[in-house]
Amino acid sequence: MKVAVMQPYLFPYIGYFQLMNAVHEFIIYDNIQYTKKGWINRNRILINGADAYITFPLKKDSDYLDVKDRYLSDDWGMERKKILNRITESYRKTPHFAAVFAVLEGIVEFESKNLFQFILNSLRQINHYLDIKTPIVISSSIDINHDLKSGKKVMAICKARHADVYINPIGGFELYDKEEFKNEGIELKFLKTNNIVYPQVENEFIPFLSIIDVMMFNSKEEIRRHLQSSFTLQ
Repeated sequence: MKVAVMQPYLFPYIGYFQLMNAVHEFIIYDNIQYTKKGWINRNRILINGADAYITFPLKKDSDYLDVKDRYLSDDWGMERKKILNRITESYRKTPHFAAVFAVLEGIVEFESKNLFQFILNSLRQINHYLDIKTPIVISSSIDINHDLKSGKKVMAICKARHADVYINPIGGFELYDKEEFKNEGIELKFLKTNNIVYPQVENEFIPFLSIIDVMMFNSKEEIRRHLQSSFTLQ
């Protein structure tokens, strides 16, 4: 049984979806503190040949609240139109704009303004488009001590889900210890995304943009190939 545990990210890069596709269950944190300047409510897309952020504005609130307790801004109805217009202007000439924009429009027009529910729905809709069938499990629904931190919490989640393999993005290589996991009966692996390059208008290729960029320029079949093979496990 392979699992991954990740924060909820908005339209993350393809490596996030490779990870999701590589496991039997994908656990997503809802009871984790919101962090500014991360990837929870923003990501990068291609605008005028350069990478630029799209940010989903949040209602002003305490910085100490968990993601599940944060909400999109009160003027979200107006802001989402601006975001959709920005995506349209940036990608309307791409080969898969029509199909992908229909998915994005449905995501952005999701009825709930709760940040976690919004992101969760966005991941499910993109998974449906990409034919990723891995179930998403919400962390707070798992019966563990949620005051645990870092690797201790991950190992508790693995045990609760009867997982013997935990896969983490390569960025956690310095964070988690393979021997520590092995002592708990869990094999720790790290997923490293290969350099995925595709035609991206007439400019020098910019890697690791939002999945939006990947979907606009690549067919479902091409993306599926990258999900299944364009990475290494270490």
